[in-house]
Amino acid sequence: MGIAEYGQYDALGLAELVRSGQVSAAELLDEALARTAAVNPQINAVIHLMEKRARDEIAAGLPDGPFRGVPFLVKDLMTAVAGEPMRRGSRLFKDYVPAEDEELTRRYRRAGLVIFGKTNTPELGFTNVTEPELFGPTRNPWNLERTSSGSSGGSAAAVAARIVPAANANDGGGSIRTPASNCALVGLKPSRGRNPTGPKAPEEWFGIIGEHVVTRTVRDSAAMLDATSGDYPQQLMKLPGPARPFLEETTREPGRLRIAFSFDPGLGKSLHPENRTALGATAACLAGLGHDLIEVKLPLPIESFIANYAALVSADAAADLRAARSLVGRDARRGDVELPTWMLAKFGEAQSAADLTEALWSMQAFSRQWLAWSSAFDVLLTPTVGVPPMLIGAYRLSAPRKRALRILAALPARALLALRPRILEAFAAVYEAAPYTMVANVTGQPSMSLPLHWTADGLPMGMLFTARTGDEATLFRLAAQVEQAMPWKDRRAPHSAG
Repeated sequence: MGIAEYGQYDALGLAELVRSGQVSAAELLDEALARTAAVNPQINAVIHLMEKRARDEIAAGLPDGPFRGVPFLVKDLMTAVAGEPMRRGSRLFKDYVPAEDEELTRRYRRAGLVIFGKTNTPELGFTNVTEPELFGPTRNPWNLERTSSGSSGGSAAAVAARIVPAANANDGGGSIRTPASNCALVGLKPSRGRNPTGPKAPEEWFGIIGEHVVTRTVRDSAAMLDATSGDYPQQLMKLPGPARPFLEETTREPGRLRIAFSFDPGLGKSLHPENRTALGATAACLAGLGHDLIEVKLPLPIESFIANYAALVSADAAADLRAARSLVGRDARRGDVELPTWMLAKFGEAQSAADLTEALWSMQAFSRQWLAWSSAFDVLLTPTVGVPPMLIGAYRLSAPRKRALRILAALPARALLALRPRILEAFAAVYEAAPYTMVANVTGQPSMSLPLHWTADGLPMGMLFTARTGDEATLFRLAAQVEQAMPWKDRRAPHSAG
């Protein structure tokens, strides 16, 4: 198989080649490894290889799943692989090796996927650029000066660069969908409870994280969800199974949908001109397909949403650092983590139990109000991101900001609460860059980014489709229709693809 030919297939396409005997799983692995060697020095997407293990699994005989023989990468965060390091982008966990697979990893294996490496992630997944001090930045294959986003930036860059056709990703505030947007991919965050979590990993970020994949085609995303979704005895949040396989939904007409769309800037301050252009074109296409388009204003209480979201995430950061005691056998020290992570954890420690409970209650109240409002339509359409892919180093701390954070880090924990507004301002750029995706994490709705726009200077930007909780079927039907009406699969591969 030639290099160019491999990159033309999606995961289901490669699996069919294996099934029909046109190519072997070992040959596909050879190709994926060759592409990693050729491309990864440019983009820094893959930070750990498991070649011998992958070859041993092929030699032992792969399960006869829908993706039998397809090379696959997992993100180095949450999705544990037994016996392989899971560094989580952090010096603190550089020696941590999980003892067993998570349930999602087991299901990837049962699907026949050949896991041969792990992808880069920001430290503990806390920011929307993938530039950990431990491994360095992951670069966007479409423009090496730009970020692939985060926190699944390594996975997205690897798929965009044609190393693999699909890769594992997870999403606590957009971390599947914003990298998909930046890298011209399909990225679905499923409904809360659709994919399994655990059994060892906790329900991090209070259960708002969804796990799935980034892919180049809609059908791969659907088939992968068929392979991984469904509860198991240790699953805490359970959903009823779908009426039919999600892959089958991609072959069905969506019918006439009520689709709301909004030019609001979400949690940001203003709508980027490229987003205005993209949203207008997408809405016009959907109307042309026979759907009912309704322009709406987003009922977002911006200040309270940001404050409460920050309260939840910072509390999780504090717990993550405490987890070092059980995972690596010692307490976290300041030099173990990056300065912003340490500050986020300090802020989390400063909160009282009542502070945290109040934030959680507020988010629950917001979710109920939002779900009641959005029940009037089948799908909500917004941009995925607030800005085009940012330059590498956009969040890099200047010397004065480093000094200021070090001063803050030395303060007693409770003293930080008085500075809460200033601390939140320091993270304002995150909300400006990802002003739409966090809502579905909080409400639990399924939300999918599709690669429907290219900026004037050739950078990808996605459009975000969000449906009712549990209704991935509508998203897949609509996405398959849009994939035909506004095709992206035939666009050129990025210049840095293998």
